[in-house]
Amino acid sequence: MSKSSTVTVRETPVSESAFATAAGITIYGETFVVQTDQRIELVDLTDRVMALVRRLRIREGLVSLWSLHTTCAILINEFQVALLSDIKRFLEMMVARDEPWLHNDPQHSDCDRMNADSHLRALLLGHSLTLQISGGEVVLGQWQRILMAELDGPRARSLRVQVWGIA
Repeated sequence: MSKSSTVTVRETPVSESAFATAAGITIYGETFVVQTDQRIELVDLTDRVMALVRRLRIREGLVSLWSLHTTCAILINEFQVALLSDIKRFLEMMVARDEPWLHNDPQHSDCDRMNADSHLRALLLGHSLTLQISGGEVVLGQWQRILMAELDGPRARSLRVQVWGIA
């Protein structure tokens, strides 16, 4: 068993933003950074994603959001203070930080962050989200919000958003 993680390397780095259009279809992608202040934190990204879709004037299509980190997740839920506290508590109950995780053990891992719990919590939530665009707006239910879950902060987190559709 190797103590080191396998590194993923692209031949060409992802550009900060990219734009393409052909046959009436527009594809736009950009990377943006979210700075967090807490170890576990939920950040509402809804307004930022909706503003991007509106700025691009995509009438019908899709928007995809992707975390570029293994300890940062993307999800949909309600953004309400009591529920945010419940979500944090739920994650802490489901995956205890002080369990004897092999990822935290120097005999098995070269990771010095002691963040196995953060990786395991991200498994529960997921790293990406794809939503529909209809009538120029992101399709969300009345109480649905696009959230980023910081699970190993505070840190600067890079997220990739891509919008594609018909303008």
